[in-house]
Amino acid sequence: MRVISRRALREFAKRHPDAELPLDAWFRIASAAHWRSLEDVRHIYPHADLVGQYTVFNIKGNTYRLITVIRYAPAIIYIRKVMTHADYDKGNWKG
Repeated sequence: MRVISRRALREFAKRHPDAELPLDAWFRIASAAHWRSLEDVRHIYPHADLVGQYTVFNIKGNTYRLITVIRYAPAIIYIRKVMTHADYDKGNWKG
């Protein structure tokens, strides 16, 4: 899968250094993956959820949330947002 863009992960990790290693691990796994459906994603990330058009990943034991849009046919993952769990719960990211 092609991840667009790793920059969002790096910028978030600058503000939340404890997220750097888990986000890097997610990036490496996702980049090497050949996901064709949410079921494929859940083989590796069982707690990944589909919220509308977004696939949401729990990062660092649910401390952070990674919001993505996955286009399976062209094999592209778009990073929509990385946020703390508290910010995610506010729901402002949905708009």
